[in-house]
Amino acid sequence: MNDHLQKSIEEAYQNRELIKDKQYQDAIRTVIEEVDKGRLRVAQPADSGWEVQEWVKKAILLYFGIQPMQTWTIEPFEFYDKMLLKKDYASLGVRAVPHAVARYGAYIARNVVLMPSYVNIGAYVDEGSMVDTWATVGSCAQIGKGVHLSGGVGIGGVLEPLQASPVVIEDGCFIGSRCIVVEGVIVEKEAVLGANVVLTQSTKIIDVSGAEPIEYKGRVPARSVVIPGNYTKKFPAGEYGVGCALIIGKRKASTDLKTSLNDALRDFNISA
Repeated sequence: MNDHLQKSIEEAYQNRELIKDKQYQDAIRTVIEEVDKGRLRVAQPADSGWEVQEWVKKAILLYFGIQPMQTWTIEPFEFYDKMLLKKDYASLGVRAVPHAVARYGAYIARNVVLMPSYVNIGAYVDEGSMVDTWATVGSCAQIGKGVHLSGGVGIGGVLEPLQASPVVIEDGCFIGSRCIVVEGVIVEKEAVLGANVVLTQSTKIIDVSGAEPIEYKGRVPARSVVIPGNYTKKFPAGEYGVGCALIIGKRKASTDLKTSLNDALRDFNISA
């Protein structure tokens, strides 16, 4: 079925006139339903890392084109938008605290807790994760199992350019308060980001736990404990501090996951 859907999406993306045809509209809506139920993903694990399915992103972009604007009234609030919201949280096994908002076309797995937060279309939030107060999960972001996104965390979204990869937060990660992760950065399994860490593709991620620094970009190695840092860079107007992220150690294997999340912060005196 996916091959047939992909063919229709690719054709409609190349010729937008086709989206007036019910056949193509049905294909677009079928893809969004599959993404909403977690049977299709914008990005999925592969032997070589993470594989992005660009055609699924194309379907999401086309979906914006076929959805009519409409008004929702929930006194005293009024909203005017194209996108439907997720429903039936009880049957999904999801706890959604007012004012948690997740758009239709985002997959929210069982035992996820949504505090007052926002999850955009195309995102994938796996089992047992917590999206804490005022955290945002951007379009197409991939959040693994047992992840804690703390208060105010910003996980960036991506639809265009099509070749751009979404942010990936792998299983068991703890993302501290007010962290920002954007531009397709991958945070590997069980890593811990302390409060206010900012990660982009250009951010230097420097492992300072050994005798010599080791630099990464776009990827936080598994089980790393990360805090904000800065380094001095020369500019025409002088030398100034530029933000970076510092890997100061690894989570201990001697404790269970839930305990080690807290212990990692205490061991290295990190706020979260």
